[in-house]
Amino acid sequence: MEEIITIKLFGQSYTFKAEQEVSNAGEVADLLVLEVDRIKKQLEGQSTNMDKLTILTLAALNITNGYLELKREHSDLLQEISRRSSSLIKSLEVVVK
Repeated sequence: MEEIITIKLFGQSYTFKAEQEVSNAGEVADLLVLEVDRIKKQLEGQSTNMDKLTILTLAALNITNGYLELKREHSDLLQEISRRSSSLIKSLEVVVK
């Protein structure tokens, strides 16, 4: 069953359907709204007048950067677990012999 998601950006509501396989569509949409709001707030008081597309692009880049950092950290963690597991197995093999 499709899920209907509505988000509000720049004072305008956007509604879309999320496929059944996307179990966290609302969370994804909320993350985008939060990041857009964070950027808009960060730009308040600055003489810069960025258009909506630029703000959305910055939000997408920030979210993507966060994703890539987590992906790198996850990969590093898996390598560390693998290294420690190998070391532990070797230690156990010595003890068993």
